Amino acid sequence: MGDVQETCEASRGLCEGINENEREPCSKQGKGKRFWKKVKYQLVEYHSLPWYLRDNEFILGHYRSEWPMKQVLLSMFTLHNETLNVWTHLIGFFLFLSLTIYTAMKIPKVVDLHSLQHFPDVLKHADLHKLQSELLSCMPSLANMSTMDLLPSPSTWHIMELLTNCLPERLFHANHTDVCVLHSVKEDVANMIAPLMVRPITRWPFFAFMGGAMFCLLSSSTCHLLACHSERMAYIMLRVDYAGISALISTSFYPLVYYSFMCEPFFCNLYLGFITLLGIATVLVLLIPIFQTPEYRNLRTSLFFGMGFFGVAPIMHKLFLFWNRPEALHTTGYEILMGLFYGMGALIYATRIPERWMPGKFDIAGHSHQLFHVLVVAGAYTHYRAGLVYLRWRDLEGC
Repeated sequence: MGDVQETCEASRGLCEGINENEREPCSKQGKGKRFWKKVKYQLVEYHSLPWYLRDNEFILGHYRSEWPMKQVLLSMFTLHNETLNVWTHLIGFFLFLSLTIYTAMKIPKVVDLHSLQHFPDVLKHADLHKLQSELLSCMPSLANMSTMDLLPSPSTWHIMELLTNCLPERLFHANHTDVCVLHSVKEDVANMIAPLMVRPITRWPFFAFMGGAMFCLLSSSTCHLLACHSERMAYIMLRVDYAGISALISTSFYPLVYYSFMCEPFFCNLYLGFITLLGIATVLVLLIPIFQTPEYRNLRTSLFFGMGFFGVAPIMHKLFLFWNRPEALHTTGYEILMGLFYGMGALIYATRIPERWMPGKFDIAGHSHQLFHVLVVAGAYTHYRAGLVYLRWRDLEGC
């Protein structure tokens, strides 16, 4: 009987030549293989995990462990304790990809200067001398611009808002122009005078932050999906994840520092250089294998928290230089809110709340890492809003 089983395992075809009494072991062996195939990729509990997958002892079950790559990839559409970790940041990645494309289209770099030929017709209802004085009061930098400044410039995405909120309507309806016509005139004026009013400033700090956010979100999602494949894969993915977190924190400072200190090159380069080196140093430290273990969870959190805390210096410096500017206060409010989101997320991640209070109850949904992911996306979006304020500010005023 043992010889028959060995023959069945070696070749299915050899089993077909035996008599009826000897076919039963082959049938049982086939059923056993089918049963093993079904249970092989079942979720396991924490105590069954290899050491490199043991990170949170308060999440007791629903783990994937050492699955083949095909099964790992398909598992993003099944329910386990990493499903929401994968999708919270994957959705965040597509959100920021959409925002990047939208912002790039919303704020193009050039304006069609041929449209200026219709400028006199558009302003036929306006008092040009009053218009000039009102524009200068709204934008003092306009007085310093010469004809050499009439270069291709950003779109009028903020000019219409300025005309609506800054210029009094009396300049546009001396003859009690209809409100709809008035709005159309303002929109045309915005398109015509944009090249005269704004100078293009570099966009790379803003889009560097957007790139850092997308890299962080995508690397985190990939890490949570693939780390269960093998020890080597977990080793690689965790370091990519740490690099993504460092990239997000570092690039978050780029719009803040560059647009706040673009007229102060020394401080601009000082702050940018320091935060970049700090991010690289953090990644290098976390490449050391010993810092992968759960015992160093608080140290990892402290390194990232220290990078974020560095932002206090440039923010305070910005407020000192521009204490009377609403843009400085507006962006600082966004940055404080961003810091609260990131800080709260780091605190929840380090303390493993709420699963430490009720182990096993939050295995699928609601555990600390998922809350951390949601707060990271919220903080990054808050900083995106701050970046738009910086672009409006510097487009209109320059240095």
